[in-house]
Amino acid sequence: MSDFVQIVRDDGIAVITLNHPHTRNAIADESCIQAIVTALAEISADPALRVAVLTGAGPAFCAGGSLQSLGQLAAGEPIANEERYRNGIQRIPRAFQQLDIPMIAAVNGPAIGAGLDLACMCDIRIASTRATFAESFVKLGLVAGDGGAWLLARTLPLARAYEMALTGNAIGAQQALEWGLVSRLAEPETLMDAALTLAGAIAANPGHAVRMTKRLVDASQLNTLDSVLNLCASMQALAHTTEAHRQALRLMTEHMRSKS
Repeated sequence: MSDFVQIVRDDGIAVITLNHPHTRNAIADESCIQAIVTALAEISADPALRVAVLTGAGPAFCAGGSLQSLGQLAAGEPIANEERYRNGIQRIPRAFQQLDIPMIAAVNGPAIGAGLDLACMCDIRIASTRATFAESFVKLGLVAGDGGAWLLARTLPLARAYEMALTGNAIGAQQALEWGLVSRLAEPETLMDAALTLAGAIAANPGHAVRMTKRLVDASQLNTLDSVLNLCASMQALAHTTEAHRQALRLMTEHMRSKS
């Protein structure tokens, strides 16, 4: 794997760090894209993991694309560039969509352009009070080629999504909290502690239930109630047969008896 991504596993939690602080963790080339896609496939396939945290090394979460890569695209032909997007950065949101465990974004600093979109690909976002967010493509005469419009419209109220996408202006951490882009804030020095505490609360639950619940919440965004109810019935039928469920019932029964 490229040194762009580091993974540390501990007690059911994977911490994924974008590790190019010298580029502000920009998704600069194919090797960066492949590193993210590979990391997501690796943690999804690990049955010992229940949850993951994504953060950035250094002062930035992710600065988006690099000026060098944008310059190469500006010199290319439209048809070739279309294929570069389909076979390049668009592989990242597709990989997130296939991820079986929940992902928490610990946004430690600026999340700009594709960096904001990367945060929106995560299931939960918490942020440092020093974080900033911008869907800045329009300022460069571009659109979000990684699906940012779709992501923003499912993360924010529609008017807020339009405002961010159409102005390209940055918002700070407090505004991001007020708008619902992030669910909580932490001081910079306590951000990872906050993210790991939240991850630990998720990881404390049986792994199969965490993965099934993530899938159901994901499905609810794209499917009808009938479709999700059918999926619920199938998953719940399987969940009832697990030893983790039986053990939880035994513990709850013992607890209730001790209270009586």
